[in-house]
Order: sequence, then C-alpha cells, then structure tokens
Amino acid sequence: MSHPYRVAVLIGSLRKGSYNRQLALALQKIAPPSLKLEIVEIGHLSFYNDDEADAPPAGYAEFRATIKAADAVLFLSPEYNRSIPAVLKNALDVGSRPYGHNAFNGKPGAVITLSPGALGGFGAHHHLRQVLVCLNVATLPTPEMYVGGANTLFTEDHGFTKPDTEKFMQSFLTTFSDWIGRQKG
Repeated sequence: MSHPYRVAVLIGSLRKGSYNRQLALALQKIAPPSLKLEIVEIGHLSFYNDDEADAPPAGYAEFRATIKAADAVLFLSPEYNRSIPAVLKNALDVGSRPYGHNAFNGKPGAVITLSPGALGGFGAHHHLRQVLVCLNVATLPTPEMYVGGANTLFTEDHGFTKPDTEKFMQSFLTTFSDWIGRQKG
C-alpha cells in the first residue's frame, strides 16, 4: 500500500459533547499508519427529498464527492429508540440517491455503536447493518462493536481512560484496515 486508506467517518450524533465524536477523535489518535480517519460532517444536510434530484440542496454534491473519494466508511452511532438517529439515516439517503448514483456502492465499511448503557447500541447496530446491505457496503463482519459505558471511556484530551479499551480499539482498527485491503484487493 503506497498511501493510507482514506476513511470517511460518519458520526450519528449532533450533540456538542457526543460520545461518538469523542470516540472518533480518540480513534484518530491511535489509528495505524495504514488508516487516515477523516470526520465527515452530516448535520448540515437538509432532509432528502427525491423531488429535488435535478437541483439538489447545498452540500449534497460535496458530501457525495467526499464519500466517493474515500476508500472506506466508518459509522459511529448512538442508538435512538432502538434504531439509528435520523441525521445518520438522512446522510445515507443523501449519499445513495438518486437511484443509480450511490456514493457508498462497493465501499468497505465498519460499524461501532456506542452508548452509556450496557447494550452499547445493539438495536442501532443491526438496523444500520441492514441499511448498509441495501447500499452494497461490504461491512466488516467481526468484531461486532457494541460499546457500552460511553460516559466513562474518554479522557479530556481525547484518549481512552482504560488501556484495555485502547488496545481493543487498536485491534479493531487493524482488523478494519486489513478488511479494506481485502475488499480493494
């Protein structure tokens, strides 16, 4: 590999102190040299409306181009009502529409759901994987990353509070990098 894989990181929470954003920042710090994790903002995207396909709202073209240019996509999300947040679902719709212009098509991907609760966003994780199958995202099968206890995981300088958590996340990122390489093969 001559350059690191560019990974678009989509965060399913808009909250200023989002645990998922904290996770993205912590992962950037420990990513192996084979990965360049780039947070792609999605909160500015207006709700997808197929009637606007001929004249898409501001931000759509840039978002789609960013996803197309990425080598892979990493999804970090909380769970809202046993599913994925609307902002993340909207980004998936914006990036995959109109029909025949799916920016996610064929991309390797991975999912981490994170929450303060013990289940770690289990419901959101599986709903997101279901959507990614439809979008033809080759999603890393294992490890399945349902991370609980989000409110105790991060230091103020975007690190992990526990060495075992950091080691586990490093292992995940290495596995994801290998997955990207196999998919791009």
